[in-house]
Amino acid sequence: MEVSAIVWAITLGVLAAAFILDFLVVDARPHVFGPKQAARWVVAYIVGALVFAIFVWNYFGAEYGQQFLAGWITEYSLSVDNLFVFIVLMSSFAVPEGLKHRVLLIGVALAIVLRGVLIVVGAAAISRFAATFFVFSAFLLYTAITVWRSHGEEPDLEGNGLVRWVEKYVPTSRDYEGTKTTVKISGKRHITPLFLVILAVGTTDLLFALDSIPAIFGLTKEPYLVFAANAFALMGLRQLYFLLDGLLAKIIYLARGLAIILGFIAIKLFFEALDGTTDLQVPHVTIAQSLMFILLTLGVTVITSLAAVKRDPTLALATQAAHVTSESIEHRGEALEHILDEDSQT
Repeated sequence: MEVSAIVWAITLGVLAAAFILDFLVVDARPHVFGPKQAARWVVAYIVGALVFAIFVWNYFGAEYGQQFLAGWITEYSLSVDNLFVFIVLMSSFAVPEGLKHRVLLIGVALAIVLRGVLIVVGAAAISRFAATFFVFSAFLLYTAITVWRSHGEEPDLEGNGLVRWVEKYVPTSRDYEGTKTTVKISGKRHITPLFLVILAVGTTDLLFALDSIPAIFGLTKEPYLVFAANAFALMGLRQLYFLLDGLLAKIIYLARGLAIILGFIAIKLFFEALDGTTDLQVPHVTIAQSLMFILLTLGVTVITSLAAVKRDPTLALATQAAHVTSESIEHRGEALEHILDEDSQT
C-alpha cells in the first residue's frame, strides 16, 4: 500500500479541521451535552469513518477497505472500555458537567498524538524484526486472559505516575477556573484541576493503547490504516461518552466479549508469524472473516448482556461504579488537599 505524502497531509488536515471545528463551534462555551446532541455527533463520526472506508476501498482496493473497517470496529469496541475509566476520572476530579466535553476533546487529542508515536514504533519493529508478531501475539493472549478474569472490574487509577508527579511538584489550584488550565495566585502561576484531568485522560488512554495497537496490527500492517482507525475511534468515543454514560453499566459481558476478540487476534497473529518465519502450512484467516467474527462477537455480547440485565437488574454495575467513584473522589480530594497544604507551608 503506497500512501503519498499528499494523502497523509490531507488526512491529518481533515482530522485537525474536525478538532478545530469541535473546539471553536461545538465547545465555544461550556455547556452540558444532552443525549440528542451527543447522538447526532456519534452518527456524524460513524458516517465520517464509513466515508473514509469507501475512500480507501475505491482508492487503494477492497482488501484495504476491509482492513480499515475491521481495524476501526476493533478499536472502537476496545475503546468503549475506556469509557468506564473516563467516567471514574470525571468523578474522581469532580469535573463540572459543562467542562466534561472540553476535557474529552483535549484529552483525546493528546491521546491520538501519543498513540501516533506508538504506531510509528510498532510499524518500525514489524518491518525490522520478523518475530515481532510472536511478541504481539503472546502479549495479546496474556491481555485477553487478564481481561476475561477481571470481569470488568474498575481499573486502578492511582497507577498514573505522571499525574501523581505533576500533582506533587507543580503548584496546583484548589478550584476549577472555567476553561482555564492555569491561573495566577498571589503572583505565582498554578495549574488548575482541569489541566490535571486532561493529562489523566490523555495518558491513561495510552495504557489501553498498549493492548489495542498490537491488536489492530493483527488486522492490518499498514501504519496509515492503523492511525486512521485509531483517530476515528477516539474522535467518536468523545460523543459516545455522553450517549452511553448510563447504558455502559448494563453491558455486563463487555469484558468477556473484548477478551474473545483479543484472543482471536492473538491466534491470528501467531499463525501469521509462523507463516512468515517457517515453512509450515498454517490456516489463513481472511480480513473478511476477521470482520465478521468481530461483529458477531460484539453483537452477541450486547444482546446477552441486555437480556441478562433485563432478567436481573441487580447485575448492572451502576451501584459498583458509584461505590468506586465515591471512594475515588474522597481519595483524590484528600491527596490533593495534602499536597496543596504542603505547598502553602513551603
